[in-house]
Amino acid sequence: MPSDTPDATDPQDGQDARHAVGTPTAALTARALLLDMDGTLVDSDAAVERVWRDWAAGHGLDGDEVMRVAHGRQGYATMAELLPDRPMEANHAENRRLLERETADTEGVVPVPGAPAFLAAIEDLPHALVTSASAPLATARMNAAGLRMPSVRVTAESVGAGKPHPEGFLKAAAELGSAPEDCVVFEDSGAGVAAGRAAGMRVVGVGPRAAAFGPTAHVPTLEGVRVEPLPGGGLRLHLTPGPG
Repeated sequence: MPSDTPDATDPQDGQDARHAVGTPTAALTARALLLDMDGTLVDSDAAVERVWRDWAAGHGLDGDEVMRVAHGRQGYATMAELLPDRPMEANHAENRRLLERETADTEGVVPVPGAPAFLAAIEDLPHALVTSASAPLATARMNAAGLRMPSVRVTAESVGAGKPHPEGFLKAAAELGSAPEDCVVFEDSGAGVAAGRAAGMRVVGVGPRAAAFGPTAHVPTLEGVRVEPLPGGGLRLHLTPGPG
């Protein structure tokens, strides 16, 4: 099981990590925050399950196995892993149809607990949305959840390689003018945590899925996060591994 305290091998957080050992709250300092959407800011599990379990049934695949792969990835990449002998052109074509369904299906899409307050707390601090969703899908789900859309965002159309490749996080960091080591990623999926780590960033895992993937720190929901702006720029995250 991953630790709920920051990794003391991260030089920037060595002091914070040592202070956090044996205490209920850990701390990470950063210049910028990079935020996943589905499962991190927005609880869209019901909509994702409806679309992808239907797709699984149509292809004679086990729904549980499909859901294990699908979270955090672009749809065509999920299809490529599950149907390795199918041409990639067919995956892209079918993914476009699934994206249309997902964009239209916002029933049950709600904010992750603590997301509205968290986004309000970082409104004037450097942050970006980094999602495997397309721009229309991201807009539909953020609107359905009643959440503010960050002005800097990297969506599926913005990258050549999706998570677990680090391209999206590195692009967002560059747009914010921050070095990778000065960024903290918020993620819920294995692909997302791997992408953040591959980018050389620290990762806060959000929700029950994330705990299994070895993030730097873990919180059950965003209710467990308090943001402290620092003089001269930057911020400190206070992370509570129990209910916020």
